Amino acid sequence: MSSSAFSNVGRALRHRNYRLFFIGQGTSLVGTWITRVATAWLVYRLTGSALLLGIVGFAGQIPTFLVAPFAGVLVDRWSRHRVLVVAQVLSMIQSALLAAFVFTNAITIVHVVLLVAFQGLINAFDTPARQAFVVEMVESREDLPNAIALNSSMVNAARLVGPSVAGILIAAFGEGWCFAIDAASYIAVLISLLMMRVAVRPARKAGKRVLVELRDGFRYAASHKIIRSALLLLALVSLVGMPYTVLLPVFARRVLHGGPYTLGALTAASGMGAIGGALWLASRKDETGIARVMLFGGAAFGAGLVGFGLSQTLWLSLPLMVVTGAGMMIEMASSNTLIQTLVDEDKRGRVMSFYTMAFFGMTPFGALGGGILADRMGAPMTVIIGGIATLVAIAAFTLARPHSAK
Repeated sequence: MSSSAFSNVGRALRHRNYRLFFIGQGTSLVGTWITRVATAWLVYRLTGSALLLGIVGFAGQIPTFLVAPFAGVLVDRWSRHRVLVVAQVLSMIQSALLAAFVFTNAITIVHVVLLVAFQGLINAFDTPARQAFVVEMVESREDLPNAIALNSSMVNAARLVGPSVAGILIAAFGEGWCFAIDAASYIAVLISLLMMRVAVRPARKAGKRVLVELRDGFRYAASHKIIRSALLLLALVSLVGMPYTVLLPVFARRVLHGGPYTLGALTAASGMGAIGGALWLASRKDETGIARVMLFGGAAFGAGLVGFGLSQTLWLSLPLMVVTGAGMMIEMASSNTLIQTLVDEDKRGRVMSFYTMAFFGMTPFGALGGGILADRMGAPMTVIIGGIATLVAIAAFTLARPHSAK
């Protein structure tokens, strides 16, 4: 990375509110990734079932798919800052309940399913509110793409640190302490949100019914060729490619013959690639050529999945996870940038709820299908099929993309 590119990386941090958010959210996200790894390991320890890993993944994200469109309408009406504060408090309670059940040896797969479903419901409001709130934190519009890329790097820096910490904590103390640390980490993001100087954004009056506003938002996104194409591609990639994340415990134990440390290393390698991809995006001066970048990232993601599914050794699987993580993050973050720079402000919450549906909401269907396929065909073949399907989707959208999406 050149010195001029490096100087571009952190320019959104000049904005006080975004800087506070970056610090607080970055701390909290480490706890989130610790919990994600601990939850996957807990489910596999309790059941030994790839199918139940898929079911838990489905339960954790299907509420996001079902509720996010309605949440997007409300995010356009309400204070996004207030929605985020409430969401963090509820997420803290969810993690604390997981910890309590584990510490009392009362945890069952039913508890896990119900609590991850509760978190999925919270995320249906939190994610579109957080995405839409970026515009309010970054006053200068030209810094918006940089802020989106920095958000992605923040998520994946946590993804790099969190799994490594989770592997150590699980091996030494068990999953309960992972959940307890996650609950405590929400204090950081709550402090950062409460310290912000947020301009009063008048609540938009509900002139229309929720379903009517939802229909208007859907028609807007569907009629905008570039936004529609970006959302459809993201949804397809999430459906067929993202199930690899819920199958990593199977790879760690059965394919690579490891344990919690191996699972942490695989997840951290994917995070390392993702943060590299996000920092590369952050170093770009503007969004020129972002559609081509989006397609390149998707192709790298698909190729990485195929290679990872074929690998039988840890020394090869780790670099392939780096490629997979980089490709996934470049595709996801460039889609976000493309949409955020095009969408009308009064429809931002609704369109970002469709983004949430496409990225997070399609994942549970992929997780469930991936769990079923892995139970019948094995985890490696499932991931290979997902990688090939991702490459086919990228090829189709490369041929059909709008000429205006340069």
